[in-house]
Amino acid sequence: MLTASVASAYALDNKSHRSLDAAIDRAIAEKRIVGAVVAVARNGQIVYRRAAGLSDREAGTGMREDAIFRLASITKPIVTATLMRLVEDGVLTLDDPVTRWLPDFRPRIEDGSEPAITVRQLLTHTSGLSYRFIEPADSAYARLDVSDGLDQPGLSIDANLGRLQQVALLFRPGTNWRYSLGIDVLGAVIAKASNKTLPEAVRDTVLAPLELTDTDFKVSDPARLVTPYADGRPEPVRMKDGTEIPIGENVARFAPSRALDPASYPSVGAGMVGTADDILRFLETVRAGGAPILKQETVVAMMKDQVGAQAQAQGPGWGFGYGWAVLDDPELAHTPQSRGTIQWGGAYGHSWFVDPARKLTVVALTNTAFEGMSGAFPTDVRNAVYADFQD
Repeated sequence: MLTASVASAYALDNKSHRSLDAAIDRAIAEKRIVGAVVAVARNGQIVYRRAAGLSDREAGTGMREDAIFRLASITKPIVTATLMRLVEDGVLTLDDPVTRWLPDFRPRIEDGSEPAITVRQLLTHTSGLSYRFIEPADSAYARLDVSDGLDQPGLSIDANLGRLQQVALLFRPGTNWRYSLGIDVLGAVIAKASNKTLPEAVRDTVLAPLELTDTDFKVSDPARLVTPYADGRPEPVRMKDGTEIPIGENVARFAPSRALDPASYPSVGAGMVGTADDILRFLETVRAGGAPILKQETVVAMMKDQVGAQAQAQGPGWGFGYGWAVLDDPELAHTPQSRGTIQWGGAYGHSWFVDPARKLTVVALTNTAFEGMSGAFPTDVRNAVYADFQD
């Protein structure tokens, strides 16, 4: 079980975290992020935990270690674990056709044919579906107003799936890799198969057994919910509903109020909120073999590349397992992480990775998108961790 000494890393040798402190301080001083909570576990013990910067810049509220963040894609691994438990229990199989559980979800490819999509293909992002934020501004995703799970407060899952199934698949399922809303379709499958709501299934399977009291599809304490910001110059801009952040040639659309709207559908890809400590505990559970939520053989399969490094799920050298990217080639990826490292992030400004060979787990939650997810910050944190906590 994950353990900690006193309150934070400052109970340790004050030289042991110099690089990591500097990386965080530099990002805040340069106004690339507004605030962050960073936690590191090694060999099952918390060796670093720090809250830095501001939770709400305009109110002058300091960041706190138990701050609650909108998790965005950090939701995906937690719900994936829920699905894999259903597989263990024989409730469904990864090779089930989606229509076994959602008989009306039947998207077609361009030629009008209707290929079968399996649960595994939804899970591994090989279904032929996509995300609106990846597609061009004039795509069918935009014309049909498909939500990526980050916007449109109050939208139901049935309404969004109804829009999504009208979009032509980009390729025949199983023949390519494309990050996609298939993961939200998977949430509807879980609800149907478990005969529960998705939040109930996740709570019963993962959150309650691990005592993750601040992580859920609803906010446990709104006073601790951090204010989100978008990249901006000379400093990040406070987010509001309708904020659009460029991503390549496209944009991602945000509605922060979604997290506080109980009518919003529970998005597997973007719907949960939680704390750094809760995410660290979940990831450490995975690293240590999965008990009490999963069997070790299940976790081994989840941490294996299921699609191949050609997916470049986090750039060159990265494949994709069940719930996260898997590092196949550290040299090609230009990273100090070990082969077999798993990694992902979250659009509101987060990153995490687990290096099983080093028994190392790192969670870095910020309130600034996209710097905290795909800017210099996660790379700086990664490099600092390996500098500070060398073997």
